[in-house]
Amino acid sequence: MNNEVNAVFALWKRELIRFFRSKSRLVGSLAMPLFFLAILGTGLNNAFALPMGENYLQFIAPGIIGMVLMFGSMFSGIIVLMDRQFGFLKETLVAPVSRLSIVVGKALGGATTAIIQGIIILVIAVLLGAEVQILNFFVLIFFMLLISVMFVSLGIAIASMLDDMHGFQLIMNFLIMPLFFLSGALFPLSSAPDLLRTASMLDPLTYGVNGLRFLLTGHSDIDFTFCLIILSAFTAVFISLAIYLFNRIEE
Repeated sequence: MNNEVNAVFALWKRELIRFFRSKSRLVGSLAMPLFFLAILGTGLNNAFALPMGENYLQFIAPGIIGMVLMFGSMFSGIIVLMDRQFGFLKETLVAPVSRLSIVVGKALGGATTAIIQGIIILVIAVLLGAEVQILNFFVLIFFMLLISVMFVSLGIAIASMLDDMHGFQLIMNFLIMPLFFLSGALFPLSSAPDLLRTASMLDPLTYGVNGLRFLLTGHSDIDFTFCLIILSAFTAVFISLAIYLFNRIEE
């Protein structure tokens, strides 16, 4: 049991050390969110009629945080491929610990780095003028953790089926942008066409964005409790899928 806990902690710590040592990764991961906040958020403040009289910067801030959590979490899949390419993954797989502990350690590490990035974006949004009211900080952190673990698990699951980073990046580009634009991060789902609104209900990020929006502004298009239930279900499915596919990796 102690070996399993130590393995989880070591892998979690390794992800954090790698994250803080890679300045280019941090800057690169925040470049696009900053663009959305600084250019779209402030530039289109008066261009949209939004519910509850909020400005556009305040509206998209939760969506941009959700995007950062998704981008930062999915990057963990590339880490798995890099570890496989450079031999670290093979050394990890032959260690006297279960693969479940390896997946959990990597998932928690990737989720922690994603949450750090999300908090940075939240601070920047407030500095730019977004009026957010955090209803419960600890619930917010837990919800961000849920989103991050969900997408880290999806990234690990996809990476477990691939052998090269180019294929992973192509799949990520195919998945990430549709997930982001269908989530209601940039526009209210209540004003979207029926077809688009139906498609967004199949997007796990939709429930993440609306849950964050409720926790930061006090209202959203989807009930918070429903978002929490659906997001928990997606997380459980993706974790199970990640564990199953990771177990199939040959040593």
